[in-house]
Amino acid sequence: MKDASILVTGGAGYIGSHVVLQLRERGERVVVLDDLSRGFRQAVLDTPLVVGSVGDRDTVLQVLSEHRVDTVMHFAAYTIVPESVREPLKYYGNNTCATRALLACCLERDVRHFVFSSTAAVYGIPPAGVAAEDTAPAPINPYGTSKLMSEWMLRDASAASALRHVALRYFNVAGSDSQGRIGQATPKATLLIKVACEHVVGKRPEIAIYGTDYDTPDGTGVRDYIHVEDLATAHLDALDYLRGGGASTVLNVGYGHGYSVREVLQSVERVSGQRLTVRELPRRPGDPPALVAKAERIRRELGWTPRLDALDTIVRTALKWEQRLQRAPWS
Repeated sequence: MKDASILVTGGAGYIGSHVVLQLRERGERVVVLDDLSRGFRQAVLDTPLVVGSVGDRDTVLQVLSEHRVDTVMHFAAYTIVPESVREPLKYYGNNTCATRALLACCLERDVRHFVFSSTAAVYGIPPAGVAAEDTAPAPINPYGTSKLMSEWMLRDASAASALRHVALRYFNVAGSDSQGRIGQATPKATLLIKVACEHVVGKRPEIAIYGTDYDTPDGTGVRDYIHVEDLATAHLDALDYLRGGGASTVLNVGYGHGYSVREVLQSVERVSGQRLTVRELPRRPGDPPALVAKAERIRRELGWTPRLDALDTIVRTALKWEQRLQRAPWS
């Protein structure tokens, strides 16, 4: 479609805003739909922003028509695992039901391409802590289940229409834009590297380790941490794949190796030059002992080539962003 646009739902949020930035930098026409409940107007910079809900049929249909949208990148979701355990219906409503409404609008307006923000949480506790795309999904929290249900709807909608999609299952996203323009500003964040950097700049009195008795090398949870800029690039690669006629697929996005909580905190100390005040607490419900990607398929099928696969690099950009927020908070 000539002069078609890309709709980025949740584009004022952490990951969505980094994808918007990269799309704009390569000259794509982009419009953002975000209700700003957890996103920030500042994050979209000068990209057109429609304030509204993904679950609002009238708003979505109007945006799709007015902006001649042929591709949707769908990030709008709640993402906090402990919150999903406490309030499961909130997650099924906002993540799963709203995605169903969005998909119905996409089919009605003949959207051709759909890139979905999924999660490694669909795997639950995979054997040996490593998950490939053909590992049987078995989520252990409502957040993971809400995303898996959305994947299933997307799969079935694509099978029944001309829509083609890529569902990207993220592992642990961290870091921020290397130029310091945008980053994660979510209040009461739970992502480890951000929380540790908030502690460094004085926003938190201490950093907690939830669980020190896991069956891992040092007893703390192990995760595959991926820089948000590399993750954003994977979305552009997915778009190019679909435009090139690629079939619908599901792909892991991770580096293929993990770090423990203690190793992450050591990196934060190394980068910041500060000792952290650490408190050890019991495990949290819904947390697997280890979760690391098998990620050869995305490199092979999309040609994805990460550039920032170094823990200290991830931490350095996260800390730089946290220091900027300390000087000029977003609200």
